[in-house]
Amino acid sequence: QVQLVESGGGSVQAGGSLRLSCAAPRNTYSSNCMGWFRQAPGKEREGVAIISTSVGAPYYSSSVKGRFTISRDNAQNTVYLQMNSLNPEDTATYYCAAKKPRGLCSAADFIQGQIRDLFGAWGQGTLVTISS
Repeated sequence: QVQLVESGGGSVQAGGSLRLSCAAPRNTYSSNCMGWFRQAPGKEREGVAIISTSVGAPYYSSSVKGRFTISRDNAQNTVYLQMNSLNPEDTATYYCAAKKPRGLCSAADFIQGQIRDLFGAWGQGTLVTISS
């Protein structure tokens, strides 16, 4: 069982910031596409941001572009999600995931309703609550 460990969730007021972290086993992280997803109560799990751990640009959902930044620390096998200008619609459980089978991220991956099926290793999730 692959273990991805998320941390950094919490409760903040609208307009605030949070940074999520996801630590992955090296054999899962290396030369792969890592992603952040979120699931609000009663809604489907949606892709938020993805990044290749080797080369290539990150990709974002339209709802977070310009506010969230995904980054990586290859020495730590860790990906981050910096979330700024948070609003109540960002309230959700946030999950880290790794593409399976492994491969680079591409813009073609980022189709809501399909992107989730590209990722086969998931963390346990971390709750983010934004109050107005």
